[in-house]
Amino acid sequence: MGAIKAADVAKLRKQSGAGMMDCKNALVEANGDFDAAINVLRKKGQKVAAKRADRDASEGIAITKINTDNTAGIAIVLACETDFVAINDSFKAMASDFVDVALNHSDKDSFLAADFRGMTVAEKLTEQTGVIGEKIEISGFERVEAAFVGSYTHGSKIAVLVGLNNTVDNAEELAKDLSMQVASMGATTLSYKDFDSAFVASETEARIAAIEKDNIELGRLGKTLKNVPQYISMVQLTDDVMSKAKAEVEAQLASEGKPEQ
Repeated sequence: MGAIKAADVAKLRKQSGAGMMDCKNALVEANGDFDAAINVLRKKGQKVAAKRADRDASEGIAITKINTDNTAGIAIVLACETDFVAINDSFKAMASDFVDVALNHSDKDSFLAADFRGMTVAEKLTEQTGVIGEKIEISGFERVEAAFVGSYTHGSKIAVLVGLNNTVDNAEELAKDLSMQVASMGATTLSYKDFDSAFVASETEARIAAIEKDNIELGRLGKTLKNVPQYISMVQLTDDVMSKAKAEVEAQLASEGKPEQ
């Protein structure tokens, strides 16, 4: 085998993102064969990925992409283990490249199986796990199709897509404003009517417990206690509940000899 050329090392580094020495060693192991060297790096990534499979990839980048006529949008999260990696320019560039590919796919599985410069997206993730030394994965994938789709990304940590059922003159501004509202308030549904009953029950229990805990301290300090609500969501205020409440108020007023109005 001849000497490894610096140009080949640079080419492999540009394609893989691996360090200079990793690229050189891969080319040496592959006897100078460029494609074989890529496989060497990929196998290294597989080994690292296996070791780090149970690691928590809670950092990363949330990014969106809208098609040219604003009828479809995609949001993905490229996750990693540390913020140090997430703020790296090459990691940001990889997220941007991935979302370009993701825009052409309707689900995460087809996206992971899609071609990405001669390998699949999934294989690229594995390769980069070996290159970076951290667990790298697509932890979020959402697609929205509508008459008009807008988006908003906050600090590369929160990505929101909003679909409007009609196109209006200020659609872009409206969609962005709605997206910003969703991002700031953490909205998960369009209406309180869409809340899952188990979620409402869980939130009710948690909020009541929090108020009761606060009241312990307030009572110790001799301060006015907070009211402990029976309901925390409009979805709980059914017609039966409202009718019962009205009857109770009317009965109370009657017992005090006061007019109902």
